[in-house]
Amino acid sequence: MTSDDDLLELARRFEEQALAEIYDRYNQGIYRYACRLLGNTDLAEECVSETFSRMLIALSQGKGPRKYLQAYLYRVAHNWITDQYRREPQPTLPLKTEFHSNPGLGPDEALTAANEQQAVRAALAKLTPDQRQVIVLKYIEGWRNREIAQALEKPMGAVKALKHRAVNALRRHLDVDDEVLK
Repeated sequence: MTSDDDLLELARRFEEQALAEIYDRYNQGIYRYACRLLGNTDLAEECVSETFSRMLIALSQGKGPRKYLQAYLYRVAHNWITDQYRREPQPTLPLKTEFHSNPGLGPDEALTAANEQQAVRAALAKLTPDQRQVIVLKYIEGWRNREIAQALEKPMGAVKALKHRAVNALRRHLDVDDEVLK
């Protein structure tokens, strides 16, 4: 497999194979990321398209990433998603499909699980876009803090602080929701 640095060098020369490999390597992850944050598959597809389009435009202008290709692409996607939040109301955030149903659960357990999922979605929607992004990248995408810091172009301490505030906000929101449900 070609390294990101080698791919970037070839992409700056607009070598078709390198551009295709970059797309193949990162489009599904960006799509999943956008789906989770936007809650809309059509917008997620548009986000993927815009992300790669913006990368190509930047490369054609002699700009774009010099290293950390994945971080650059997720940052572009995040900026596009942030613009969407400014234009439209906040969506309902879907969780991973494996959390949506479990055929081994009885009716009471399934209802409890569905209520918990709804509470988590509502709590995630109350976070700031940056907090939500850190939570999605850290706990759903499985990124390390260093990778998140590169993607957000923020110091590691800022990412840790965002994560800490987001987790505390989620706890507060879920505690309030838990009491309302009782």
